[in-house]
Amino acid sequence: MALLQLRNTTLRYGAEPLLDGVDFQIDAGERVCLIGRNGAGKTSLMRILTGEESPSDGELIRPPGTVVTRLEQEVPRELKGRVEDVIRDGLSKERHEEDWESDYRLAMLAEEMGLPVEAEFTSLSGGLKRRVLLARALAGLPDVLLLDEPTNHLDLDSILWLEKFLLEHELTLFFVTHDRAFLRRLGTRIVELDRGNLTSWACDYDTFLIRKAAALDAETKQWAAFDKKLAQEEAWIRQGVKARRTRDEGRVTALKKLRVERGQRREREGKARMEVQEGTLSGQKVIQVKGVNFSYGDEPIVCDLTTTIWRGDKIGIIGPNGSGKTTLLRLLLGRLEPQSGEVKTGTALQVVYLDQLRDQIDGNKTVAQNVAGNSETVVFQGRDRNIHSYLQDFLFRSDRIRMPAKLLSGGERNRLLLARLFLQPANVLVLDEPTNDLDAETLELLEELLIDYAGTLLLVSHDREFLDHVVTSTLVFEGDGRVLEYTGGYEDWLRQRKAAIAALAAQSVVKEAPRGKSERPRKFLNREQRELDEMPNLIEQLEIDHASIMERLAAPETYQGDPALAPRLKAELAALEARTQQTFARWEELEAIRAACEGS
Repeated sequence: MALLQLRNTTLRYGAEPLLDGVDFQIDAGERVCLIGRNGAGKTSLMRILTGEESPSDGELIRPPGTVVTRLEQEVPRELKGRVEDVIRDGLSKERHEEDWESDYRLAMLAEEMGLPVEAEFTSLSGGLKRRVLLARALAGLPDVLLLDEPTNHLDLDSILWLEKFLLEHELTLFFVTHDRAFLRRLGTRIVELDRGNLTSWACDYDTFLIRKAAALDAETKQWAAFDKKLAQEEAWIRQGVKARRTRDEGRVTALKKLRVERGQRREREGKARMEVQEGTLSGQKVIQVKGVNFSYGDEPIVCDLTTTIWRGDKIGIIGPNGSGKTTLLRLLLGRLEPQSGEVKTGTALQVVYLDQLRDQIDGNKTVAQNVAGNSETVVFQGRDRNIHSYLQDFLFRSDRIRMPAKLLSGGERNRLLLARLFLQPANVLVLDEPTNDLDAETLELLEELLIDYAGTLLLVSHDREFLDHVVTSTLVFEGDGRVLEYTGGYEDWLRQRKAAIAALAAQSVVKEAPRGKSERPRKFLNREQRELDEMPNLIEQLEIDHASIMERLAAPETYQGDPALAPRLKAELAALEARTQQTFARWEELEAIRAACEGS
């Protein structure tokens, strides 16, 4: 049964329509994910489905009594009042309930979602505010729930809770998300908005990627054949029609139709071509942290953290909202003094920082002015580039480059900030939630860029797949100020977490337990001493191997012969860097054991 249906619907703001005569429907029980480029019109389509916006042409068909609610992409700044009142504001007039029924239902909903009903909405964290707004959307008992980037600003625990909640309640969903893990778990159908057309793909996301690539390849071949035929007919008409035979007149008419069809073609937007302007080589040791402690009042944020970040490390930082991830970044960068312990930053660091709030964008300035000021050029990789050409690499069309930045979508604002930041030479990239609002293609390109980035990366993200693909290790807030280090990304952390916390707890018990008279202090073993003595030579050999591979990757002949050689060398380099990191970690571990043995 169709709960919502669009017939021959068009939405036009400028020359090219966002929706171009589309037909579409959502059936009961479906969980449909809408994907498309930033600025393609996804939010506008949602506003049409809720009745907040009217199409330029066509119609929306909704059976009488059907309730549709939407969780917006951003938290409304003007929203105030008690949490209970905010939720109650979502009750629908279409649902005829007694007051006691709605009171009981809303109380149960708030309890299930863990909401502080007496609290002031403005006092809540970003994640709790999003949860309250979801409760308000559910308060109306919607037949169809629309979710616009529901995982934005949520921490991992909240995202996992949301996935579980939506699956258990078997709601009919129409949602937009950049979180591929969220899409894979919830989506039962994918609908793509591309150049004004809606295409339905009844498959999972991985199958969609394969089928979409095949469709684009077929479109490219079809267009090539069409353009070849058009060129042949244009050459024929330029020779002049020697006789006005009926066949020739029909050929002229067909040529006119071909011209009209070619004029109506909407070209695909190109792929973004983002690059980081890499800085000079930093020192081998980028940041060294020894016994750092920091707290706000009686609340510990970081307790006894010791770690070393080496050049080329890609560190993911994971933790609940409000746990102190931004505070940790400021401590690591030397922008905040620890209350005890020591942080040493290395030599020749060039740090570029993308903050979570995107405050570096001035909404009243144009897109171009936010990047180049009043200049028409920028300097990138040592040469001048026209601002239009540079911004087109970040998928900004010419007609949007002179518009105020406040009119951009969330994803476009994010791309603009990346365009601005990547102009600065950097050997240390600090990215706080860089994936918010980015479309899938740009997100995957950013992934590739960061994987290939030769500098050091500090990354705060709740995007599980992004972490798994990019980072080599993680710093995770495990509660009570404990920040533990794990090798690998999100899935690796899940596998290692239980054992690491158990080991930490056992270590604490050993430290606190009084030593009995019969107990002897632990000795530093001979084999441990031999292993420690061999460490400098092992590190030196690893660095020699690293330099050798880097030299081969920089050589032009590497890319001129065997096409598999460069990828194979990159894989060897990644494995070598991982081994080097493990070796340094083992070195530090042995030094710590020896110091503990000597002090006991």
